[in-house]
Amino acid sequence: MSQLVLNNIHKTFGMGTVNENHVLKGIDLTLDKGDFVTVIGGNGAGKSTLLNTIAGHHIPDQGTIMIGEADITTLSNHQRANKIGYVFQDPKLGTARRLTIQENMALANRRGLNRGLSWGVKRSEREFIKNKLSSLGLGLENRLNTDVEFLSGGQRQALTLLMATLREPELLLLDEHTAALDPKTSEMVLNLTDKIIAEQNLTALMITHNMADAIKYGNRLIMLHHGKVILDVKEHEKKNMTVIDLLDLFKQHSGETVTSDAMLLS
Repeated sequence: MSQLVLNNIHKTFGMGTVNENHVLKGIDLTLDKGDFVTVIGGNGAGKSTLLNTIAGHHIPDQGTIMIGEADITTLSNHQRANKIGYVFQDPKLGTARRLTIQENMALANRRGLNRGLSWGVKRSEREFIKNKLSSLGLGLENRLNTDVEFLSGGQRQALTLLMATLREPELLLLDEHTAALDPKTSEMVLNLTDKIIAEQNLTALMITHNMADAIKYGNRLIMLHHGKVILDVKEHEKKNMTVIDLLDLFKQHSGETVTSDAMLLS
């Protein structure tokens, strides 16, 4: 069953001005339930614009976006929030730093229920939160009353990931969510990401600049170039692929060589 369908998505910024930039050029993409798709491409390929358009931060100039049977093309990001979980590159963006771990988790658990923290956190909800936090293996379940601003970047991003998936969204969007972390912490968060997606059978799109990670994680890989999908690698081909293979395919399909240092160094 198709969980996400993009049909002929176009997005242009500064239309009709000297700064006009046609970023997305007729994107067609279908994800089935449980697909975990990694997205790569050089700077300016349209990766973040694609995720932000799906999330509702941008409205496409042309085309349609479906999640399940719902047409969300013209809905705002707030109207899509109950369907989509989003984890940003910056660990500071996904949480409220002056609230405690428990308060952040409670807000995530109540998303879409029209109630914030005014009712407090009951014992049953506290136990649910502790249970979920313990699954991270970071000891955060023992720090419920710690303000989030005192967590490390990795702890904070792991918490953000858990919050984004707490109510099992229909679609999970990950915008280079480990780019600001050191290699060891990045691997920890990516492994948690893989675990949560598998356990909940989530449908996910993950942008990364790291080609090795794009190959290692997920069951499918797509490459964007100048606003178009130029490569779509399925699981059976992806699992035996190397970074050199991927670079060769990029050159073959684009007629160019990779120039992004972040991608070359991966």
